[in-house]
Amino acid sequence: MKACLPLLLTLTVICARAQTGTLSGKAVAGGEPVPYASIALEGTSLGVASGEDGFFELPGIPPGTYRLVISALGYHSWEQEVQLGAGQKLELGAARLEANILNLQEAVVTGTMKKTFLKDSPVKVEVISGRYLEQQSSPATLIESMALINGAQEVVACGVCGTNNISLNGLPGAYTAVLMDGSPIYGNLAAVYGLNGIPRSIIERIEVIRGPSSTLYGSEAVAGVINVITKHPGEQPLLSADIMGTTNGESFGNLAFAPRLGKWRTLTGVDYGYTDKYSDKNGDGFGDFVNLNRLSFFTKWELEREGGREFSIFGKFYSESRRNGVEEYVRDGAWRRLRGSGDVYGESIFTRRGELFGAYELPAGLPLKLDYSLSYHYQDSYYGADFYEAEQAIAFANLTYPLEVRRHSLLFGLTSRWQSYDDNTVATAREPSCQFIPGVFVQDEWAVADQLTLLSGARLDHYGAHGLIFAPRLNLKYSISDWTSLRLNGGTGFRIVNLFTEDHAFISGQREVVIEESLQPERSYNAAANLHHIYTLGNSQGTMDIDVFFTHFTNKIIPDYSVPGQILYSNTEGHARTAGLSLSLSHQFRFPLSAQLGFNWQRATQTEPDADGQFQTRLIEFAQQWSGVGAFNYNWKKTGITFAYTLNVSGPMALPETFDFGPDGQLLPASRPTESDPFLIHALQVSKAVPAWKLDLYGGVQNLLDYRQPFSPLVGYNDPNARAGFSQNFDTSYAYGPMQGREFYLGLRWSL
Repeated sequence: MKACLPLLLTLTVICARAQTGTLSGKAVAGGEPVPYASIALEGTSLGVASGEDGFFELPGIPPGTYRLVISALGYHSWEQEVQLGAGQKLELGAARLEANILNLQEAVVTGTMKKTFLKDSPVKVEVISGRYLEQQSSPATLIESMALINGAQEVVACGVCGTNNISLNGLPGAYTAVLMDGSPIYGNLAAVYGLNGIPRSIIERIEVIRGPSSTLYGSEAVAGVINVITKHPGEQPLLSADIMGTTNGESFGNLAFAPRLGKWRTLTGVDYGYTDKYSDKNGDGFGDFVNLNRLSFFTKWELEREGGREFSIFGKFYSESRRNGVEEYVRDGAWRRLRGSGDVYGESIFTRRGELFGAYELPAGLPLKLDYSLSYHYQDSYYGADFYEAEQAIAFANLTYPLEVRRHSLLFGLTSRWQSYDDNTVATAREPSCQFIPGVFVQDEWAVADQLTLLSGARLDHYGAHGLIFAPRLNLKYSISDWTSLRLNGGTGFRIVNLFTEDHAFISGQREVVIEESLQPERSYNAAANLHHIYTLGNSQGTMDIDVFFTHFTNKIIPDYSVPGQILYSNTEGHARTAGLSLSLSHQFRFPLSAQLGFNWQRATQTEPDADGQFQTRLIEFAQQWSGVGAFNYNWKKTGITFAYTLNVSGPMALPETFDFGPDGQLLPASRPTESDPFLIHALQVSKAVPAWKLDLYGGVQNLLDYRQPFSPLVGYNDPNARAGFSQNFDTSYAYGPMQGREFYLGLRWSL
């Protein structure tokens, strides 16, 4: 019997081997073999490397269905589902990998208003993919995604209702143009109350340009541009769902359906957000975070046309109810009957918003393309007893004509924008504000030499109240080598101020607005430089960016809070400036670890005369003097688990001078700090892929160390001579850091 044992074991091994299959093929790119590529079956320990000739063979695979992943440094991962039977030998042939030098082969459109590779763009563009957002921190909205962008900052305008916007280069959110698929539909009122309605579920990628971009995108693009590229219907699963819950009682989710209807590729879905919980950890008598009901319906249609001409339509309807206040207002839905109460303070904002935008390439012989958008925004809100009702409509059309002439790539454009704004304040007491803004622009991308590209452009817009406004720009890109490039940018920007839609302080709080003169457009003059370098470290690769920027503003409109109970507005006789240095590092190790590091130093100041006519310079409030971001992502391929860690560092910020009440009902002689202390926010996420069930499970913790700003974001809440929220000194604009602490979340994504 003992003599038979080795024979039995040998036969068992032979039978087992006979039941397994073998995969073989060749990794190639551009017709050339890719040596030492990693060949792996996702969710298993089976893997091998390709040889110097690109060929690979993976034996010993049990029967079943697998996802084969081929990855190599400098290339996009190649994936394909494979099915093997017992003893089957499957020959895949050539697996064609596409070059990906740290996403430098990504096609972007924001910098030049036409598709170009990221590495070739004469304008520096930062790109964050929707997939990266999911893997790193699973933000629910566009605003939350800004934590991953170096130099970008979420600024909370109100410590009660939590309205927020996006700051670039230290400038307020109204200076940043937010686009959807290249169309500007989020200006003015929507920039304050609509950005939370852009769910992560529709984001394919986010393209960011820091620095004035008025030449292409007009007013509001003074600090930069954030262009949200929505998902392509033809690349989405037939059915997908994502749902997430948090320990703060929040719930977010979406359901999307992407069928093909003839030549139409479609994507239709619904996204929701819900929070209904009162918490007052800082003891100011007001809720620490906003309660809300949010619902979005969206649909995108793309038509397959001859010649690949584009025809897309995107529609979205967004409805939100957000509220917060004292406990009596928030608890048990009491806000429904207490809206507008003069006795119990709370803020309640109803938002209804409709959007329609898309692109159409005309079928005529000329390559004309029309980008269009329509939007309607309605707000019904109460800030304590003060009623604020506003509506805004925007119609936009942009007709472009590209022309190639030898080494010149020209782009001509005709643009028109009509917008109407009406509210129940003195801003439109006589009649609604209506503007028709026609414009024209031209751009020339000149390949001076193989290593040198010169981009020049100019824009001319006409405003009824201000006449013609001219905005030129000049960009230069010089490729020092295949791995190093230098970009130099300069130009001007302009901004037409819509005061009552941009400054929240006049309705939240008890201050009176005083407009001291007819407000003129703000103008900016800027210069920037970028040095980009690709490097290797052992067998891994990374990119490094160094950016410097400077912007000088004239006609700057700065709110003056120095007179108690008032906000004074006028064009400053002085000027404002922002200058800074930004460092970014992106590294992909040979093993599945990636790192993104960024540091941003900036000085944002305003210079204006004092009471004696002497010019004084001070820091712009809520602009971080320096900041940093770090994001690390490790994929444990054997288990399908991904670990992600994010760190945000906020440096000092100038804060408004505010005074609290003492026990005797008198204002304290010493103000709160007029500069914040630096603070850190840590976040962790773990996700697990379950390919057999088409599931991704994820969970994590935000604000790991439970940091909260040490002072309440509210001022005058403790006035013993007035009901909470109704003091003449009540103000909601001392918000500079987190107001809610540590938060755990858990969610799942599923696709069919």
